[in-house]
Amino acid sequence: MSCQQDVVYWCSWGLILASVAYFNRQRKTETPYGRYLDTSKPALMVPAKVAWFLQELPSFLVPMVLLYTADEVSAMGRNLLLSTFCLHYFQRTFIYSLLNKGRPTHLQIMISAMIFCSINGFFQGYNMLHCAEYAENWWADVRLWTGLIIFFVGMAINIHSDHILRKLRKPGEVTYKIPNGGLFEYVSGANFFGEILEWTGYAVATWTLPALAFAFFTLCSIGPRACHHHRFYLKQFKNYPRSRKALIPFIY
Repeated sequence: MSCQQDVVYWCSWGLILASVAYFNRQRKTETPYGRYLDTSKPALMVPAKVAWFLQELPSFLVPMVLLYTADEVSAMGRNLLLSTFCLHYFQRTFIYSLLNKGRPTHLQIMISAMIFCSINGFFQGYNMLHCAEYAENWWADVRLWTGLIIFFVGMAINIHSDHILRKLRKPGEVTYKIPNGGLFEYVSGANFFGEILEWTGYAVATWTLPALAFAFFTLCSIGPRACHHHRFYLKQFKNYPRSRKALIPFIY
């Protein structure tokens, strides 16, 4: 499969522009899942474990299909794709989803997420396998190792923060509580902060426009949600620590 550089370029900028549009939407309203779900409106619902598994799966499966059906690929691109993008979505699909204790998800929200993950999975996989070009000494480049360090620190924060959130609820509970421990001592959206770090690291390590576009999309999509959670905690809990920030430690 040959690389269509112009298509990759314009798709990247399309994702960046879509990110800005989604960010503006998020400033006005919360995406209706989790604590912001309006249960008064009738809708087809999908159990949280099933929804998260199905919607995250394409981001892992599509790049793997691209990899195993390709005749010739970039070795460095393949290794970076497997050790970052596919690793993250393996964890989200086969571990996080099965441990999830969240509320059911609207079928429409799940399908929208599946479509995005399918398109982005193809986009990132295609770019890393067929378009990304690296010098033979890229393994010694400071951008690669800086990016990988940021990625794995972010992944550790994300996984640990999800663990803290799961431990807040006993079996059968659906109420929300104040998360404590880890980076939750500093920010309300520690799990979101970790994921944003992950994709920032991915963009630095791969040094490609599609990766940067995806990192920017992540910031624009879950960054505002972290702010929504922060306002939720301040409104619901009078004893919520006022020293905590919404997303970035020490910065509101």
